[in-house]
Amino acid sequence: MFNFILIISYITLGFVFKNIKLPIVDLHLKLNRFIIYIALPAMILLQTPKIQFSMEMMIPVYIAWITMGSCAILIYFFSKRYNFSREVTGALMLVTVLTNSTFVGIPVITAHFGNESLPFIVLYDQLGTSFWLATYGTFIAAYYGSKGAISAWTISKKIARFPPLIAFVFAIAFSSHTYPSFVVTLLEFLTMMIVPMALISVGLQLEFKLASSEIKPFVLSLVLKLIISPIIAIVVCYYFGWIDLLIGKVSILESSMAAMITAGVIASINGLAPRLSNAIVAYGILLSLFTSWILFLLIK
Repeated sequence: MFNFILIISYITLGFVFKNIKLPIVDLHLKLNRFIIYIALPAMILLQTPKIQFSMEMMIPVYIAWITMGSCAILIYFFSKRYNFSREVTGALMLVTVLTNSTFVGIPVITAHFGNESLPFIVLYDQLGTSFWLATYGTFIAAYYGSKGAISAWTISKKIARFPPLIAFVFAIAFSSHTYPSFVVTLLEFLTMMIVPMALISVGLQLEFKLASSEIKPFVLSLVLKLIISPIIAIVVCYYFGWIDLLIGKVSILESSMAAMITAGVIASINGLAPRLSNAIVAYGILLSLFTSWILFLLIK
């Protein structure tokens, strides 16, 4: 309970900061950059060498790909069914599919399962959502956000330059080496900064504006993201006998997280229904704190 009070407190603090004049301009952007470029790579460098790769350790990757792929197919179908505009379809293909496995996933899941869940979160995030963000997200933004040709070279460069992915590759390449104690201490310190900074950043970016014409895609997105996605994960884990494993439970909880904040930013930058995208991210984050708790009670 204390961990959830802490989560809500950090988000509230960020929301308060958003509504007062701070000496630091665009604080959320600075926090996001620090997390993406420094803190998250530090956590990856610290946790990845602890991973003993096996078929079982690929469970988070299987769940991530299956749930995100299923959501993408369902969004495409319902967008055709309800005649959503190109902009709304593109927005939903981003914010409904890509999961907030880091900014919300880390604090929420570690609150339930402790730090032993971190290696599984790293796998889900790096080989799941982050990989999809760099590839699928880039493609969707380019396809729905512009009429120009999509360059495979551009997508490849974005993947190669993504800091957490670079850290993941580096950590795997040098996994047989042991870090000096001062490096471990530094990495642990930077890792501890992810949760408060991420949640304050979430609070700084919360938006609650929504037009009546956007209610249908809004509800559809939240139902798919917060309810259907974890149901798919549960079915897959039950079928393959992963339902009682910690790695399976972590993967199920990750699949229930709200929309990735970065996905909302990408949608907004590319003119893909910015107000709708931000509303899905904001309401989704708050609702996911409750729905993930219910889900945890069901699978623990």
